[in-house]
This record gives sequence, C-alpha cells and structure tokens, in this order.
Amino acid sequence: MRTEPTWRIPVGILGLCAALLIYGIVIARYAPAIIGDWHALLQTVIYLALGVIWLLPLKRFLIWMETGRWR
Repeated sequence: MRTEPTWRIPVGILGLCAALLIYGIVIARYAPAIIGDWHALLQTVIYLALGVIWLLPLKRFLIWMETGRWR
C-alpha cells in the first residue's frame, strides 16, 4: 500500500468524469434518433446495454490510477 499521494488519482477521476459526460451526451443525442421508433422493451434492453458498456474499460483504468501500469 502506498503512503504518499499520487497525481494519477485526481487526474483519473477528472478524466473519468469527463469521459462519462461525453459518453452520456453522445448517447442522449444520437440513440433516440436511431432507436426512438422501436418497441419500448427493445429500447429498454438497448439502453441497459449502453448503461453497462462504459464499465468494460473501467478495470484497467482503475489499475492505472492505483499502480501506474495498464496491466
């Protein structure tokens, strides 16, 4: 366990917030135009999938914030 703070944690949190903001804006802007006419249950499944997709790169990102390595 580290005893001194590192610059990667605040930079990583700011980067994560910025990336989630951009991702949310893109989804909110373009997804309704594409799937707006689909059945409500199918839209629900698509939005649930889009809500979980951003978690996929999160593990490596958190490892980088803690250790400075991507693996």
